[in-house]
Amino acid sequence: MTTILPLRDLPAHVSLREVGPRDGLQNEDTILSTEQKVRLIDALTACGLGLIEVGAFVRPENVPQMADTAEVFAQIARRPGVEYSAIAPNALGARRAVAAGADAVQVFLSASESHNQSNVNMSIEQSLAQAAEVAAIVRGEGRLFDAVLSVVFGCPFEGDVPLARVLDLCGRLLDIGAAQLTLGDTTGMAHPRLVQSVVVAFRQRFPRAVLRLHPHSARGAGLANVLAALELGVDRFDASVGGIGGCPFAPGAPGNICSEDLTHMLHEMGVATGVDLPALMDCARLLEQMLGHDVPGQTIKAGVCKHLPPGGGPRQSAPLEHPA
Repeated sequence: MTTILPLRDLPAHVSLREVGPRDGLQNEDTILSTEQKVRLIDALTACGLGLIEVGAFVRPENVPQMADTAEVFAQIARRPGVEYSAIAPNALGARRAVAAGADAVQVFLSASESHNQSNVNMSIEQSLAQAAEVAAIVRGEGRLFDAVLSVVFGCPFEGDVPLARVLDLCGRLLDIGAAQLTLGDTTGMAHPRLVQSVVVAFRQRFPRAVLRLHPHSARGAGLANVLAALELGVDRFDASVGGIGGCPFAPGAPGNICSEDLTHMLHEMGVATGVDLPALMDCARLLEQMLGHDVPGQTIKAGVCKHLPPGGGPRQSAPLEHPA
């Protein structure tokens, strides 16, 4: 005798933001040329991705991999309907991002004092003041202001992060005009139950706010955490081509979730992304050539299941069977 367990309803479509050109490359020892970055971003655009994080307007002595972000923006072949975004930690960076033509500007703020000091050399209160300046500049130019809250699911310096603090910071970022909030598992400390606890609390406190998750796979739980969020209706996620990247300012932070692995899983479950998976895998292989080493992603090694519909879609999965 078996008990049939139906799968929970999942979103019909998921929006993926490709962060490899920024969050991925900033953690690499090899610094790609402007021409290489442009070639990679143009290839990612051709995959059908709707959101691509192009780079960051930060001090080049701190993050030399991002020193040419303005030049990259000037040379990429933009596709109508694609949002090309950039990171800006302060007002100067925000002005440079707007001048370069960024469609959206993201500002980072940590949920722990220790990580905020390590990441941007400021207190949380100082970062909030900077974020308000960035928001005013970005919104004043008619661009999207996106607030990213780091180490929501655990800090490498302080351990557990109080949920009340996370929600308070989310509220303050929404008050200054964040169009969406991205909650980051910066060092891969999340697990599915914690993800669901945070998502439920966020939805209860901010029922109309737009929520995006930035998962990491540093400890192997990235895709499981995505599924946990999907089951609660979250339909916006960040991912990095090839699975490269991480946070260079925190210990134990390798492993952005891999774009092609996530896309493959979503398509297998019948969730559409609009992304051409074989083309995305070609991007990961191109990235390997540029970097001169293998990338962590698994799908380019194992291959695509041949029955997958292009771009994902309503493929029916068989119910799960468990012995009673």
